[in-house]
Amino acid sequence: MWEVMNRQKKTIRLLYPDYVSGGLETYYFGANLLQHILPANDRQKLVKVQIAEPDDREKEVKNGISAEDEVLDGIRDAQDKLAAEKPDRIITIGGNCMVSLAPFDYLHGIYDNVGIIWIDAHPDVSTVNDGYPNAHAMVLGSLMGYGAAQLSGQMKNQKFKPDEILYVGLQGLHDYQEKFLNNVGVVYKVQGESFISDDEIREFMKRFDHVLVHLDIDVLDEHFFHSTYFADPELVGDGAGGGKMTMKKLAGVLKLITEKSDVVGLTVAEYLPFDEYGLHKMFAGISLFTE
Repeated sequence: MWEVMNRQKKTIRLLYPDYVSGGLETYYFGANLLQHILPANDRQKLVKVQIAEPDDREKEVKNGISAEDEVLDGIRDAQDKLAAEKPDRIITIGGNCMVSLAPFDYLHGIYDNVGIIWIDAHPDVSTVNDGYPNAHAMVLGSLMGYGAAQLSGQMKNQKFKPDEILYVGLQGLHDYQEKFLNNVGVVYKVQGESFISDDEIREFMKRFDHVLVHLDIDVLDEHFFHSTYFADPELVGDGAGGGKMTMKKLAGVLKLITEKSDVVGLTVAEYLPFDEYGLHKMFAGISLFTE
């Protein structure tokens, strides 16, 4: 049934190389590389969100958000592109986690009864008062109307409800994150010892006509997959740790979700190919390649 429904829908790929919301230029390179890693499909138009190329300049924190103007410009450009294209399904190629805000909000405007499966080691519910200014940590809280007023204020449709969220792969929480989730009523399970079961995922999906999936690559264990934030020991972020999931487990989760529900939005975010970016920068410094 899902295959028949999906053939009737217009699907686009939204290339959204936002790095400013995460404070790391490799996000930009990673998104542009990821578009070539995904399976080729001429039936899915590639639409690019305009993000200024990295320039090595330090970003200003304004109203609690680093590079606030650039972050908001990216959201607005994504919204304009989606309004022009009018897709039924969106595959978002990030970039950091902020790239889910505009497409998830758009899809919430054309579909009723939508649930979000957030596959991530982290809850992404920080606020501007929590001391971490990179907006990618605020995105899911903002989709629920809490993370940052200037982010939620960009949304054109109703906010997501706490009971419309399912975390897969969630790791240990900071105290303020735990307090937030408990206060707003998001049911969650920290999955340090064992992951949420397939039956729990199925039960969640049964409640909704349509599903949105946010995949943060850092749900993968950095000891086995090295193109993730926590594979670089020099990066500390907000002090959280990395994911514990294997590629095999992730593949099974994605297969279950996409085969047993109507997935209308899928984001792949936080792909950080550090080695490949290092090669790129090395070759960019050699005049033979650039003259």
